[in-house]
Order: sequence, then structure tokens, then C-alpha cells
Amino acid sequence: MTYDRDRIEALLDEGVRDKVYPGAVWAVGDATGFLAQGITGVLDPDEPDVPMRTDTVFDAASLTKILAVWSSIGALWEDGTLDLDQPLGTFWHEVAGHPLGTVTTQQLLTHTAGVPLRAQLKKLYGTDPEEIRRGVLREELHRTPGEAVEYTDRAALILGYLAEHLSGQPLDQLATTRTWHPLGMTSTRFGPLPAEITARCAPTELDQDTDTHLKGVAHDFSARLLGGVCGIAGVFTVLDDLAAFLRYILAPATSPSRAAFGSRWTARSLTIQTGELQPARGLFWHPAPGTTTEDDVWVHYGFTGTGMWISPTKDRWAVLLTNKLYYTRDRGPLTDIRNEFRTLAFG
Repeated sequence: MTYDRDRIEALLDEGVRDKVYPGAVWAVGDATGFLAQGITGVLDPDEPDVPMRTDTVFDAASLTKILAVWSSIGALWEDGTLDLDQPLGTFWHEVAGHPLGTVTTQQLLTHTAGVPLRAQLKKLYGTDPEEIRRGVLREELHRTPGEAVEYTDRAALILGYLAEHLSGQPLDQLATTRTWHPLGMTSTRFGPLPAEITARCAPTELDQDTDTHLKGVAHDFSARLLGGVCGIAGVFTVLDDLAAFLRYILAPATSPSRAAFGSRWTARSLTIQTGELQPARGLFWHPAPGTTTEDDVWVHYGFTGTGMWISPTKDRWAVLLTNKLYYTRDRGPLTDIRNEFRTLAFG
């Protein structure tokens, strides 16, 4: 199987010229490491002499759901600490007797739990983190669990709370000790970032309150409301760390540490877990748009402009990191580029 480096570079360069994003960092690799990588554009249009770099720090946005939540839940499941099919209320006292108590971890991971579709944390629960947690865990369901596949940030927020409950650790500490440090992901962390790291962080959306682009703090409002750490968003990362993470998914036995999730978790996650329900889902991962389940290419995106793909049968992974949110919330132009990038990366 081949990939087309020249066409990838031309595609991503065009995205810069068309102002889909200020710049991009990309790579294609396999279980052994990088096959190709590159950069294009600038870090910040306000500083046009500063190019994008391979070690640029990106607001990962919803990639947090994979890097922190999916990996932590997987480690707990591999430990035998968590049964994915057991109703939450049977082992989690905070949700016992509430609607969420009838939901399973499996349903949250497949977005079939029937929880509300929008976070709306401040509007519904105020600004106190404990009141927000209490409100989220006691909220009425949107629909009957198992009835439909409906993507919702709340699933990741709840799973983050669950991981903290089972481990006795805050989510940022759990992800660091069980996944990031064992895999050598030393630049991945929740924000806000210290000044020395913020300097090489790609800016995202314009903050209307300060009239400056957000940089070093999470774009996602829920993450900022909760102090920077939650299951929805808030992680910052770099290309090398994502490459280490995806290499491990392809070949977990090669890791120097068994602290992280293992091959059983990957195998379960990267297969269809939603039966006849559509759209088809694995566990937080989903088949890449434009592919079939037989193609075995799985993806997860971040709202800021990040994305990562993986295919165990093709022994291939790919990463595309952009700060498209600097220009617009319109997803259309980047969606087209992502789909073409995936085609070129996986042959």
C-alpha cells in the first residue's frame, strides 16, 4: 500500500493559500514510526515570519476524548476494574437512583446512551464545578438507552467523571500516569499552558472579550469552565506524541510499559459496536467518512482543526493538525481536505 507525499503537500499548501487554516502539521506512519511528515503555512497570521513547526503545540479539542478518556477507560477495563455492560447505578453511588444509573459504559462509548445532546453546562448548572458535576450526573435522559446513535459531548464528560471515580485520581493525573508518560508522550497535557509552552502553541478562535486569539487555553468553553480539565476537551499535544500514541495502538506489545491499555481494548474499540444502528460506531472511534467497515480506517476529529486516523489491517496511521478555527467555524472546506488527505495517506 502506498501514500502520495507530493499530492498531500500540494493539498495542504492549497489549504493555506485558500485560508482554510493558517498552517498545518501532518504525518503518515506505521507501527515502526514515521513514513513521511511535513509542515506548511505559519503559526500565526499576525506573525507571518514565524513558520509552522513540527513541534508546534495544538489545542487537540475533541481528540481529548481519545487521548485522555478512551485510553483511561481502556486501561481500567484491561485491569478488570470496569465491566462495560454493567449499569452505572449498580457500582457508582452518585448515579444510583438517577436516570443515568440505567446506562452502561458501553452505551456512553458508542453514543447510544440517550444522554442530552448538548453540554450547556453554565446555562443549566451555573459555574461551580461540583454543581456542574452533580447536575450532569442527575440529568434526565434525552431518549431510551440503546435506541439511537447520537454524538454528544456529555458522553465523554460523564466517562471522565467515571474514570476519576474508579481510579481515585483527577483525569489529568490518570491520563498522565496510565498513558502519556508510559508511552513517552511528554509534551501532552491539559491546559492552561505555561508561558514557555504557549509561545509555540497554534492560536485558535478570536476571544471577543480580549480581542485576541486564544492561545494556550482551551477553545472549548466547557473545558475552560471546569478549569481546563474535563473529558470533553482541554488537552494540548504535538505531532511526536500523537505518533507515539498511534504506534502503540498498532503494536501495544512493543511498549516498554504495560501501564497503558492493551491490544484487547484496541480490538474491541476498532470494530463496529452499534449493530444495525446508524451511523456505525466503534468505541469512541468511528469509520472514516467515505470508507466502509471493510476498509478498516478509523478516525476521530477535533473542532479546532485536528484529526487522526488509524487502520490495524493496513498497519497505517495518519495525523493532520491545523488551527483552522483561527479563521472560521465553517467545517466544510476542512472536511473536504480531511477526506482527500485520508485517501492519499491510506492509498
